[in-house]
Amino acid sequence: MRYVFYCLVPFLVLLMALSLSAVIAYGVVIGLGDASEFRQIITRVTQVFLLLSIFPFMAYLRINKAELGFAPRGQFFKQLLQGFGLGLLVLLPVFGVLFVLDVNVIDETQHWTVGLLAKYMAITLGVALLISVIEESLFRGIVLVGLKKKLPVLIAILLTSIYYAGLHFLSAKTNPVMQDVTLWTGFQLLGEAFNNVVDPQHFSAFMALLMVGVFLGVLRTQVDVSLGLCIGCHTSWVWQIKMSKKLFNTDFNVQYHYLVSHYDGVIGPFVSVWLTLILIGYFAYQYINKTKH
Repeated sequence: MRYVFYCLVPFLVLLMALSLSAVIAYGVVIGLGDASEFRQIITRVTQVFLLLSIFPFMAYLRINKAELGFAPRGQFFKQLLQGFGLGLLVLLPVFGVLFVLDVNVIDETQHWTVGLLAKYMAITLGVALLISVIEESLFRGIVLVGLKKKLPVLIAILLTSIYYAGLHFLSAKTNPVMQDVTLWTGFQLLGEAFNNVVDPQHFSAFMALLMVGVFLGVLRTQVDVSLGLCIGCHTSWVWQIKMSKKLFNTDFNVQYHYLVSHYDGVIGPFVSVWLTLILIGYFAYQYINKTKH
């Protein structure tokens, strides 16, 4: 029963953050007299609450920056670059295969100049880094480290990855009309968002993101004080996917369209299998190397 409670703690924290955000969003919407940003306000306020929750949990669990995974500044920036390179090595082959199989085709409507492409690459890189710092500090930081203190490492990695994957689909599509907004509108949107998480059409994308979480969780637990590696790798992946969506179109009418999902034209069964094979290869290498000694 105690283990069940530990497993549910991240969900309970998320539920509390979402509930408070729904109430705050209602107050903001009433103050502005405009309900068009209701969903976005809930999302942004929730992100702030989740980030702020890191600090009290660090104090409660007695976790310092090093235990959270942050190396000293010089080492941290070195890890960022190493992680970015790892992300390129892992994901570039996926883009190559999808291109060869005509799943991703060049968007010929785009007219790029060197300057415009460089500007977009730089902006996208900055956005990718911001996303990665937030998500890795939460998931491979406080959530994984906190669960690892109470649960076996493999279970902690798997649970963290489930929460990480699920949160990507926690969104509503309804746009409330101002005259219909009440204190419960935010909670109705939350109900819709949770239903979206368990929508079967997201299964292949969910499994791919689950494997992304497992890969990063293994990276975090196999290398000490390695949050910088996870942030760098995550940044590289987000950057490549965003660039791919800008440069390519996904053709869901070709023979091999099932390799990707509609989530972003990259994440899907192929990524799931590819990351699984990499992890199997890594642990096989570790086992063989260990038996030799």
